[in-house]
Amino acid sequence: MQDAREVERIRLAYDALRPAMDERMRRQWAAVEARELGYGGVAAVSRATGLSRTTVVAGLAELDLPAGRRSAEAARVRRPGGGRRPLTEADPGLLAALESLVGPTSRGDPESPLRWTTKSTRHLAGELTRLGHPVGRATVATLLHDGAGYSLQADRKTREGGSHADRDAQFRHIDRQVARRIATGRPAVSVDAKKKELIGNFKNAGREWHPAGRPPEVRVHDFQDPALGKVTPYGVYDLANNQGWVSVGTDHDTPAFAVHAIRTWWARMGRHRFGRAPDLLIVADGGGSNGSRCRLWKTSLQRLADDLRMAMVVSHFPPGTSKWNQIEHRLFSFITQNWRGRPPASREVAVELIAHTTTGTGLVVRAALDTNRYEIGTKVSDAELAALNTTPHRFHGDWNYTIKPRS
Repeated sequence: MQDAREVERIRLAYDALRPAMDERMRRQWAAVEARELGYGGVAAVSRATGLSRTTVVAGLAELDLPAGRRSAEAARVRRPGGGRRPLTEADPGLLAALESLVGPTSRGDPESPLRWTTKSTRHLAGELTRLGHPVGRATVATLLHDGAGYSLQADRKTREGGSHADRDAQFRHIDRQVARRIATGRPAVSVDAKKKELIGNFKNAGREWHPAGRPPEVRVHDFQDPALGKVTPYGVYDLANNQGWVSVGTDHDTPAFAVHAIRTWWARMGRHRFGRAPDLLIVADGGGSNGSRCRLWKTSLQRLADDLRMAMVVSHFPPGTSKWNQIEHRLFSFITQNWRGRPPASREVAVELIAHTTTGTGLVVRAALDTNRYEIGTKVSDAELAALNTTPHRFHGDWNYTIKPRS
């Protein structure tokens, strides 16, 4: 791909010279620039000048003609206004018909003929022809780009769905709690489960350096290996000290698994730093295995509080805001970068890739396999829930609460 600065140079030069050049001179000037650029030059010049690739290629062919024949060709210049008329002139309704097919409103229009069809140039050309505007797919592409101002684009994640009225207030509440604890040396962690990962010789997103022409060979289909299965990394991130623990679970992602990961973090990392702390702040998403409405999450935390003789102060993010959880961009994002392009061939490899994640800011990550079995579908009765030593906070007690040890 040509350098953007070179393309911009050609565009500026063409804009300056175009009024002084006839059609032949424009064609051959573009050909000289394309030849000078080398591989990819035709596409770059076409993009910079708006001339079609066919025109630039024709100019290259003229440059290769013998001198005598080139002089004869030079005398043949099409008069201004000559050539085939644009389709939009011969068919004035063509562009409007095309825009009605690709317009954003057509996606939700039950009468739109392409509502359930990919808007490829082939489908658009076929539908336009059916509507009385016969065109080919190449013409459709040109009209979309030059006439209607469209380009190929992917969806962008910007909409979070319904926003709770107290969303920002909860964000501020969490920030204040974390700041107070960091200032007083008390523990505050952000927790969440990373997406499940296939174990085996499967393709992993991203690219890694390898000898040219020798990429690692992986399986064509991502069917789960029955012997290796999947793993679920559950992370506990120390917000004050830029340290993380990851329990790599081999069974179901349940509340019991999530709380066991927090218990393991405390045993392996937390208690050595915060051994005398009276409580632990846990910042979690609003759903999943650590959801605010999950009874098993709360009963599991109660057992942890009883065992550690430490209160569990919990704050959940509002629904639909999980991407704001700090563990996502301060721990999980770097783990993903570290094993890009590397298929975790075994559970042990997955653990090592996670544990060797580092950053320039000093991130420390430790990890271990959790091979315990966690049953799904465990029910918590009303009586068990009532036996919890839980105190809702004054602000949104459904999102913010403290579970104290039972004497």
